[in-house]
Amino acid sequence: MAKKISVPVEIANGYAQLASDVLARAKTCGATEADIVVADGETLSVQVRVGAVDRLTKAREKRLGLRVFIGKRSATTSTSDFSHESLERLVEDTCTLAGAVVEDTVSGLPDAAQMATDQPNLDLYDDTVLDTETQIDWAKRGEAAAFATDKRVTNSEGAEFDSSSGRVVLANSHGFVGSYKSSSFSLSVSPIATDSETGAMQRDAWYEVQRKFGRLASAESIGQEAAKRAVRRLGARKVSTKRIPVVFDQETAGSLLANLCGAVSGYGLYKRASFLLDKLGQTIASELITVYDDGRMVGGLGSRPFDGEGLATRKNTIVERGVLKSYMLDTYSGKKLGLPSTGNASRSVGESPSVGPTNFYLVPGTKRAQEIIGSVKDGLYITELIGFGINMVTGDYSRGAAGFWIENGELAYPVEEITIAGNLKQMLKDIEIVGSDLVFRGRITSPTLKISEMMVAGN
Repeated sequence: MAKKISVPVEIANGYAQLASDVLARAKTCGATEADIVVADGETLSVQVRVGAVDRLTKAREKRLGLRVFIGKRSATTSTSDFSHESLERLVEDTCTLAGAVVEDTVSGLPDAAQMATDQPNLDLYDDTVLDTETQIDWAKRGEAAAFATDKRVTNSEGAEFDSSSGRVVLANSHGFVGSYKSSSFSLSVSPIATDSETGAMQRDAWYEVQRKFGRLASAESIGQEAAKRAVRRLGARKVSTKRIPVVFDQETAGSLLANLCGAVSGYGLYKRASFLLDKLGQTIASELITVYDDGRMVGGLGSRPFDGEGLATRKNTIVERGVLKSYMLDTYSGKKLGLPSTGNASRSVGESPSVGPTNFYLVPGTKRAQEIIGSVKDGLYITELIGFGINMVTGDYSRGAAGFWIENGELAYPVEEITIAGNLKQMLKDIEIVGSDLVFRGRITSPTLKISEMMVAGN
């Protein structure tokens, strides 16, 4: 018999009772299993451009998503109308839809015994309430700081402050009920710098994201960093084609790690669309590479106490010293591959679960970014990647890039309109230095990386 899950005090009524009532109704309509997601929240987004408010959006939303199974047939629907009549109709329609689709032999909820039995407080919610004027002020200050940093900053694509907070309740016919609150605050600034002699313009941006408002860097520091990044790109050149060492900065290294994340995700694997298919236990990267996906990281931007199916999140070792230790799976993709879920089910209201990262990161090394650059006699430091020329089946990799040419361990001049090319299978093995500068600005993050050699195509 499955262990009875105690309902946390804060959800002992309200949406938890609503979910229970809808699940009971689904059972009377013929559902053999069902689960439900209820989410509510509010968002405020302010964009300022050249000191004036360019866009202001504020929304409060609540939605309910229902997934029912009739044997091995399933359907998923959603609504924002919580009236009794609407929910009655939703349940009936969902069950009718489920009965009409073809059977899928691996469909169904996870086993009752797999449901999360603990729901720790991961410090994901800040009850700070910012009024609209405060958020406008933050955006204006960020942009103003960019203009004040350097006279070559002559224009702006804007500064944007976003805040959001909300609550999620997940319940299913096994008796599981879970809930958590979360919030986020972010500021981004995108200045444009102009070369007074040539009239050439360059843009760049900088941003910060935090769960807690009090942890957000100052608007001025974000604007100053954005300005410095834009100005340093002035005078960009093209380069000749050659094979050279390549250093990826934090942001572009995070993009590289996102490719690895996609390759270890269950749906691409069972569809045989990943270059890491059947590679568990094999060396797929440099021994400097250890990657975790940690859903229980306190305050993490991807943290949550349970996944989109009610299974406990956890810290999964994806790669350990270059060896592929685990894929990322939900119940469905796990069954397809003959493996258990890793607690990585991701869920949008009204959608079936899929696989998604929580806090997917590369363990930092000991070298500062400047030391990594200093190790290169002749090479490329990448600060921007453009396009999506990646074949996840073969690992072939080709993307537009911009950044800085390295000469004798120093950034010599900015470069643009270049292409970097390689194969992810080899690129991962050719990582020869991992930086110490790991900063979490998203769910997938990496420190600076150096790859021993790639093809860089220019003139």
